[in-house]
Amino acid sequence: MATSNKALVPEARNALDRFKMEAANEVGVNLKQGYNGDLTSKQAGSIGGQMVKKIIQNYENGLK
Repeated sequence: MATSNKALVPEARNALDRFKMEAANEVGVNLKQGYNGDLTSKQAGSIGGQMVKKIIQNYENGLK
């Protein structure tokens, strides 16, 4: 199954970018606007992991 980097809701792109920058800051990764091909897999994974962690926390807090 091929995936795309295209947002399903184009208006959400800015919010997702801010969320990614916030997560990168929280895990201590220097993320810059635009291309970040110089990141290691570990750095990129830590950003994605932090994003997922925050999404789960927000969902769980919404259930309470």
